Amino acid sequence: MKQMRGRTDKEKIEKALEGQGGRNYVLRLYVAGMTPKSTLAITNIKKICEEHLEGRYSLEVIDLYKRPSLADGEQIIAAPTLLKKLPLPLRRFIGDMSDTEKIIVGLDLRSKK
Repeated sequence: MKQMRGRTDKEKIEKALEGQGGRNYVLRLYVAGMTPKSTLAITNIKKICEEHLEGRYSLEVIDLYKRPSLADGEQIIAAPTLLKKLPLPLRRFIGDMSDTEKIIVGLDLRSKK
């Protein structure tokens, strides 16, 4: 465990994911309560993840009404917001995640046509 000293959280996560093979995604979806838009965003991103990232992703849904301090730390100014933490580069998507093609391209799962 000494090897991990001095590393940032990001480096620790990346190191842990290296051993799992392939590109693994760490995603956070910030919502504001269980509004219709929030519910739709959750449904849409789960569907995208299951279809395109099966077994290669971690998705955390964070309700900003229950944990408002997390909005400042990640500079969340609108909800729903999806944050792709890994693989780098960090990306943000705002809205109900219904533009599937935009999300897929933004996650680097498919190139622009």
